[in-house]
Amino acid sequence: MAAVTSDAEVEVRRPRRSVVVGVLLVVWVAAYFVLRGVDTLVLGGQETTPLHRWLTEHRDDVGQGNAVFDAIRFAVDQFVVLLQNVIAQPSFDRPVPVIGWLGVIAIAAYCAWAFGNWKVAVLTAAGLGFVGLQGLWQESMDTLALTIAAVLLSLLIAIPLGILAGLSNRAFRVATLVLDLMQTLPTFVYLAPLTLFFAIGPATATIATLIYAAPPAVRLTAHAIRSVPSESVEAARSLGSTRGQTLLKVLLPMSRSTVVVGINQTIMAALSMVTVAALIDAPGLGQTVLKALQTLDVGVAFNAGLAIVVIAIVLDRVTTAAGDRPWRTASVRRKVLLGAGAVGVLVAVWFSRTYVWAAEFPSDVNIGPRIAKVASDVTLWVQDTIGGFTYGVRDVVTEGVLNPFQALLTGSPWWLVSAVVMALAAVLGGWRGAAPAAVCLALLVATGLWQDSMVTLASTLLATVVVVAVGLSLGVWAGRNQRVDAWIRPVLDAGQTMPPFVYLVPFLALFGTSRFTAITAAVVFAVPVTTKIVADGIRAVPVATVEAANSVGSSTWQVISKVQLPVARRAITLAVNQGLIYVLSMVVVGGLVGAGALGYDVAAGFAQSELYGKGLAAGLAIVLLGVLLDRVTQAASRRTQDFPQAFHSRGDKR
Repeated sequence: MAAVTSDAEVEVRRPRRSVVVGVLLVVWVAAYFVLRGVDTLVLGGQETTPLHRWLTEHRDDVGQGNAVFDAIRFAVDQFVVLLQNVIAQPSFDRPVPVIGWLGVIAIAAYCAWAFGNWKVAVLTAAGLGFVGLQGLWQESMDTLALTIAAVLLSLLIAIPLGILAGLSNRAFRVATLVLDLMQTLPTFVYLAPLTLFFAIGPATATIATLIYAAPPAVRLTAHAIRSVPSESVEAARSLGSTRGQTLLKVLLPMSRSTVVVGINQTIMAALSMVTVAALIDAPGLGQTVLKALQTLDVGVAFNAGLAIVVIAIVLDRVTTAAGDRPWRTASVRRKVLLGAGAVGVLVAVWFSRTYVWAAEFPSDVNIGPRIAKVASDVTLWVQDTIGGFTYGVRDVVTEGVLNPFQALLTGSPWWLVSAVVMALAAVLGGWRGAAPAAVCLALLVATGLWQDSMVTLASTLLATVVVVAVGLSLGVWAGRNQRVDAWIRPVLDAGQTMPPFVYLVPFLALFGTSRFTAITAAVVFAVPVTTKIVADGIRAVPVATVEAANSVGSSTWQVISKVQLPVARRAITLAVNQGLIYVLSMVVVGGLVGAGALGYDVAAGFAQSELYGKGLAAGLAIVLLGVLLDRVTQAASRRTQDFPQAFHSRGDKR
């Protein structure tokens, strides 16, 4: 009995983690005022370290002259050029592409109808016609050509890997570890290392895109294969089916809808990456947006960003409709209609190869300049009308919150920040959090970019706090109210289809070039995924549990705070994890609009050859920040889940 009492006393006396975290933060702030400015590892914008200079000097030693890398680059480049010749660029001694605008729209609309429905076909035709009217047909086709090339190559690798991971437990475990790491890395991270092996150009952009876009297809294909009922597989084998027949006749057909979702996510990821890859000379709409952002031309950036959004919506709707379409043999009537449609497509392609008006999109009907002018005029009006308010909000948040927090991170000695971060990781996630934190922090120091890493971390953490607050509020609201969820879900889905570049444009108009611009864009970019995860977690709470709380007279707030949020703890932790990763990705891209730090270092490395090594080190630092944040939140999630189990276990023993 005494032993039981002792255990209970130990349990009661154990300090709450929130108290320990608070004490650590207070000690850190106190130490900051004493040690401010000591061992801060400051490095100027044009300054480099010996590591940076060594990377710059040896940038050509890795891939240049290597037959394997040269062969891969040549093959990918030729594939991309082929697609560009077909739909985007003048080719084969012709002043126009092989298939002109009329043929491209006809083929795209026909495919949307064949794999989806007539509504998606109309949307496809209208969307592609609109980007042509914007005066961005060639740029849009360049973007589409790179996206198609990357998606096809990515699926060629990802689908077999997904099938292997679905069939083999060992392959699944290895794939999960690799995919978890890949999906924590922002888009910028993939660009710098690949330029070492394949140089700067469209081929490298395509390779970076296919690598970035592969994880969703691998993961969802494996999940789909493993989710097929074992009874179906056993029934096929009992009838004498071989492993190949079981795969082709049972597993893949029953996994079709989930695999198509993976293809959809791969396409969206590829489009996002292709636009960002403008930094390494990828042609298309990304180049237009990048140049406009560099010159602060909001009108041109908005026009090109709108075209990217339209293409994203078209691709998303087509693949979603293909996944939703029932798997059944087409009726005779549909076969006849599809045949007639195919004839119409061939006629449109013939026109586009024969007549200039059907090959080159008419330039006399160009609404792009008007859209850009309206966007510029609206920007000026907003700045004149509410600019004092928006810029005031920016300045208040920057001076009152961001600057003090950033000063705490950048002004403290590097060893003090490292000690505090490792201690926090240990408190929140145990050794599983502290060990990765120690390794990542040590490597951050080695990159020579400690100061810029802390600036990026400050913006990331501040934006994440806002994301979690907004995501929790909207997620709980949507999770408890079906009508709200039905209204908000399409908006969130649309938000997740847009590439990062697009989010920068409106906030650039509202707040100018600043760190605050990147933070607000990151918040809007990350809120959709956080909200959806929280809403799904709240909705997954058993109805009986909620009804039991209501039956004892609990108020709405008590049901939420005492029942739904604790039960949905795992989903909330996942939402925080994903919010952090999305925010980091956007904050890094925000280096193009005044956020500076690591994002700017990467961009400067591509623009200035003497800073290439520094840009490469910045890419590594971004990876380390992503891994650090991911591992700590994952460890905190596991420890949070383990604690109630351990507590109940002790209670059972008593």
